[in-house]
Amino acid sequence: MGGRDEKIAVLGVGNILLTDEGIGVRVVEELGHRYAFPENVQLVDGGTQGLWLMSTIHESDHLIVVDAVLNRGEPGTLYRLEREDLPKGIRAKQSAHDSDLVEALNLCRLLDMGPKSVVVVGVEPEDIRTVGIELTPTLAGKMDEIIDRVLEELKTLGISPEKKN
Repeated sequence: MGGRDEKIAVLGVGNILLTDEGIGVRVVEELGHRYAFPENVQLVDGGTQGLWLMSTIHESDHLIVVDAVLNRGEPGTLYRLEREDLPKGIRAKQSAHDSDLVEALNLCRLLDMGPKSVVVVGVEPEDIRTVGIELTPTLAGKMDEIIDRVLEELKTLGISPEKKN
């Protein structure tokens, strides 16, 4: 489905100052520490940029978003959402960057310039209200599993990054 000629973005979003809200950014950081990716794969710290991410979205053939998703599950529950799931999945979180991210994706689609595929690797947060830069132990303990899920998505696109020493 993918290939070395298609641009793939792994986009971590969230506010790293609000505990588990920063899981997407933390996963992207950790992926960069652990793996070397081919030139066509871009790791993006999207923070809370929302609509400012339109150029990243527009330039990608395939988009993998990593984020905390409130879905009323047990903290640490992992989710895989596709483009059609986004309005109910991400908007359920009700944070400013999420609605802007969905709006950016929808604008790109309306302009017929969005990615061929969009997948969200999400995790139910335990705490997104406490000011703090550390993840809760629950989500910190899920880091390897979330990274594995992102790697699985990349594998379906023909990408197998090299593990760094």
